[in-house]
Amino acid sequence: MIKYLLNCKSCKQEFESWFASSREFDKLKKLKLLNCQWCNSQKIEKSLMKPNLSNSNFKQDKAYINNKNVKKKLKEYQKFIKENFEYVGENFAYEARSIHYNKKKNKKNIFGKASIEDIKELKEEGIQTSTIPWIEDKEN
Repeated sequence: MIKYLLNCKSCKQEFESWFASSREFDKLKKLKLLNCQWCNSQKIEKSLMKPNLSNSNFKQDKAYINNKNVKKKLKEYQKFIKENFEYVGENFAYEARSIHYNKKKNKKNIFGKASIEDIKELKEEGIQTSTIPWIEDKEN
């Protein structure tokens, strides 16, 4: 995993994001799946970040505390999703299309797994999706 400081060229906001690798960032940008969380622009560039070096004050570091808060909030979102949405696993793209195109079918909230290509195709079809990082229970 690699964390980048990202800059929006449209609204000049900065934000951080995690990626599996540098190639993953490039791939997502090329597929136009990166957007600014403030203005939704796709004019996103990565910038230099300071290295994260451990020291005796590491737990007091603002980034460390921020990371803990983000993980806590993600776990709260996950709990909400698990309690209020139906898990469809690898069938997410199929189920999303079924709900979108079959107007008679009861609309229900779903969550599951989809490839980047699936998400791109759903977006092209006008089917809105959201992605969030998913923290497995066994992870710290």
